[in-house]
Amino acid sequence: MYRSHTCGELRIADAGKEVTLAGWAARIRTMGGMAFIDIRDRYGITQLAFNEGYDAKVLQQAAEIGREFVIQAKGKVAERESKNPQMPTGDVEVIVTELKVLNPAKTPPFLIENETDGGDDLRMQYRYLDLRRDAVRANMVLRHNMAQEVRRYLSDSGFLEVETPVLIKSTPEGARDFVVPSRLNAGQFYALPQSPQTFKQLLMVSGFDRYFQIVKCFRDEDLRADRQPEFTQIDCEMSFVEREDILQVFEGLTRHLFSKVKGVDLTSVPRMTYADAMQYYGCDKPDLRFDMRFVDLGNVAKGKGFGVFDNSEAVLAICAPGAAAYTRKQIDELTDFVKRPQIGATGLIYCRVEQDGTLKSSVDKFFDQPALLAWAEACNAKPGDLILVLAGALNKVRKQLNELRLEMGTRLGLRDPFNYKPLWVVDFPLLEQDEESGRWHAMHHPFTSPLPEDVHLMQTDPGAVRANAYDLVINGVEVGGGSIRIHDRSLQERMFALLGFTPEQARAQFGFLMDAFEYGAPPHGGIAFGFDRLCSLFGGSETIRDYIAFPKNNAGRDVMIDAPSALDQEQLDELSVSVKKS
Repeated sequence: MYRSHTCGELRIADAGKEVTLAGWAARIRTMGGMAFIDIRDRYGITQLAFNEGYDAKVLQQAAEIGREFVIQAKGKVAERESKNPQMPTGDVEVIVTELKVLNPAKTPPFLIENETDGGDDLRMQYRYLDLRRDAVRANMVLRHNMAQEVRRYLSDSGFLEVETPVLIKSTPEGARDFVVPSRLNAGQFYALPQSPQTFKQLLMVSGFDRYFQIVKCFRDEDLRADRQPEFTQIDCEMSFVEREDILQVFEGLTRHLFSKVKGVDLTSVPRMTYADAMQYYGCDKPDLRFDMRFVDLGNVAKGKGFGVFDNSEAVLAICAPGAAAYTRKQIDELTDFVKRPQIGATGLIYCRVEQDGTLKSSVDKFFDQPALLAWAEACNAKPGDLILVLAGALNKVRKQLNELRLEMGTRLGLRDPFNYKPLWVVDFPLLEQDEESGRWHAMHHPFTSPLPEDVHLMQTDPGAVRANAYDLVINGVEVGGGSIRIHDRSLQERMFALLGFTPEQARAQFGFLMDAFEYGAPPHGGIAFGFDRLCSLFGGSETIRDYIAFPKNNAGRDVMIDAPSALDQEQLDELSVSVKKS
């Protein structure tokens, strides 16, 4: 038996027991005739004590131990003279009578401590060492607990967990597919699923009624902090439901996770239409931890001889509470922020509401006190507040002001990662039009049903059709999205036609699904949660990589195993794949 107890298990009640521990040498401290080694495993850390007064031979052995050696120690549990209240095992230590090196170790390339000296790239290269750190391991524990509670809640709610295929058919909609060549079918390819969408709909046709799966999905797209080429979804589908049924069930799942994993009781989850989200926040995933709703100043700011406003489609403002004390340097920083290429504003107008109620703006030449007072009244600005204004084309200004709003929320300390504000966003447009080609694209996916009252607009005014779709947003992060699905073949054919599919193309790519609809497809709908995103949100992090055991870097590479990598010519020939030489 390598161990009788784990390294996080011993307490003062164990004093006097003979125990055996096994783990990694985390810290080593020698001082004259004494030595101490902190031994670590997944469960915690225990201090091992060595004293030549007890056993000089064992003390000598301890002096030869290096960091991250795998060791086994036998001895007696004793109360520590100098207790460590920061450690669960901090009241005790093990007086070692026998020490064994199970495996020596090279000196690690970075400190395996919560406050490490290793950079991101180095820790990714040696991820198996990074995973030994308490902070990283805690993320994996959180992920495990989340998955357990998801399964518990959904199983108790009558859902069946069903696995769907990983090798499927490539379709042109959505992001790029990862493709897999078939050796047995030369020149043909599988695709890795971007989601199990069509399979879960087929399960509804099969009568399974309530399905879920914690499933790997794959998208060959550019990466960000919240994206990986392979990611995990909580994928769900239900039959004989309307939108309200789905919102209730998965609002319940969200409350359950917050309660069981975080000990947080969520207040009500408000609902907002897509149109309102865009009007008041400039995005479809607004962060409700703070206010700063957009205010349209067009009626009070235009017609005063200021060309920037007079010649703009939109003049929009936010009111930053308590920011009137910002210095000129801080205002210049905000101006530079909105002028960044990725935001694209040409400038920033501001107006301070001084403590005595007077107003001072960057456009005083054009606006007198009564005119500026109209701004302040429209923004409900109080003494000490700062009004920030952008002008231009409506859609561009909304996006720019959204970025500025988030930046101000951060600067003013209003975006506490552990202050959770959930929101359902509903009534998205069904379609969006490509400006260059004029072609319509599904905003969600081509199986999303239009709202029943908008179906008649599909032929006459496609851009006005609203989708029977919904997103769950928490703290400005879209954590889940779904829709009521089309279950009628004729409506699905109309949808494909709107998206530019010929009947032959629709048949070749999705004929199996439309055929299934002719065998009694029930009304159905579902949702998918981004599990990695949900974990990072619960952990208070902005990057999902921290919550994936072996993530890819920003270039989509696994630097630990050096993947992707080239195949030799024999393998390529066997797969009937030719590679263009660069």
